[in-house]
Amino acid sequence: MPSYTFQSLNLRAEIGGNSYALNLDGDQIILDAGMHPKEEGPASIPRYEEVPYDSAKAIVITHSHLDHIGTLPIAQREQPSAPVYLTPACAALGEALLHNSVNVMSSQREELGIPEYPLFHHREIDYLQDRWMLRAYEKPFPLDPAEESGTMLTFYDAGHILGSAGVLIEKDELTIFYTGDVHFEGHTLIKGARFPELHEPDLLIMETTRGSDERPNDYTRRDEEERLAKEIRDCLEAGGSALIPVFAIGKTQEVLTMLDNFKAEGLIPDKTPVFIGGLSTKMTMLYDRFAESTRRRRPGFEILRDMNVNTGDKRRRAPIEYKPGAIYCLSSGMMSEKTTSNIFARGFLQNPQNSLLFVGYADPATPAGAIKAASSGDVIRLDGTHRIQLNCLVEEFDFSGHARREELLAFAVKARPKKLLLVHGDPPAVAWFQEKLALALPETEVIVPQPSALIHF
Repeated sequence: MPSYTFQSLNLRAEIGGNSYALNLDGDQIILDAGMHPKEEGPASIPRYEEVPYDSAKAIVITHSHLDHIGTLPIAQREQPSAPVYLTPACAALGEALLHNSVNVMSSQREELGIPEYPLFHHREIDYLQDRWMLRAYEKPFPLDPAEESGTMLTFYDAGHILGSAGVLIEKDELTIFYTGDVHFEGHTLIKGARFPELHEPDLLIMETTRGSDERPNDYTRRDEEERLAKEIRDCLEAGGSALIPVFAIGKTQEVLTMLDNFKAEGLIPDKTPVFIGGLSTKMTMLYDRFAESTRRRRPGFEILRDMNVNTGDKRRRAPIEYKPGAIYCLSSGMMSEKTTSNIFARGFLQNPQNSLLFVGYADPATPAGAIKAASSGDVIRLDGTHRIQLNCLVEEFDFSGHARREELLAFAVKARPKKLLLVHGDPPAVAWFQEKLALALPETEVIVPQPSALIHF
């Protein structure tokens, strides 16, 4: 009898450090190779020791966020013969992210006293890229170049960030689909997911990030965009500036495109200077590189070419200077210590004319999370030495890059999988899906994979 198993290599059943092992009757596949954002050093690495050394036929990367690609060099060390499959845009963004990660870890080696850092090196990334195999959307390809296994894979646009993919895996009569991180509606710049029609697949592996988020029934992205434009306009008219903390990959490019649209529509003054900084600049250059070759709401639009964006003085490496009447889109999105947004906030938060506008998730333990939970006049700890009084306006906006829970539920119900694995979700999010799926798909076995446990299908 053929043997098919799934195993979570994650540290815990939650968001962070995603990696999974599929064994399809001897064809071993590793899905994603993330780094846990809340852990440090070796504790941030998935349980790669669960997969026998050099046994994988392939490593598949769905997208270039740190929690999905951040330990890829380590996974490749453990599986030296395995090719890595990913989309061309994912490869470009992922290369830049991994090299930046080396720089960050090298700094943290001394600052945090973690002797194991960096976990990999620049030359190692360059060397290991020889085994990165770039594959286009919607074009099936064999698991192994010799095509001996009969296992075929197909990438489908997941609409989460540039180059993100869901992956269809087929072997004999077996069908598996892994959503990765998915966004069905689409963003301001890139279009939403284009997934295949699934008909009772043997296994559906589905993200559940927003399972505990109840969005108002009257929510529309357009209304949220107009609310953001109004807050920016009001801030500028009051003589202040707007700081928008952004993730370097995805959120930066979406917000910049929004701002360009706002100017074109007369929602904010056309001459308003826009500054970006940190890793965002490099990632925006890569987004622009793929302007003609990926699905866009604005085909051919290149942010750095078509917008008058100020990227700072790279030669002097000087901090970005505050100016009234400007918009600052700075990474990181969670305002983590020593990032551009955190450093800039030191001279920004105390000015009551300014506005701090959050457009994405922030972990409660980060500076951004602390600011979201604070009240006007509270003293905020930005890092070990800087404590600043919060006097500026703070607003939050919902531009999530993940699908709404109702959309994911509808996707699963339409697919009617024989077995459904709920991943990439914290316990409250997963619980919501378990409750709804028990009613909507009573014949489907719904499982929350626990670390190391083998799941047969």
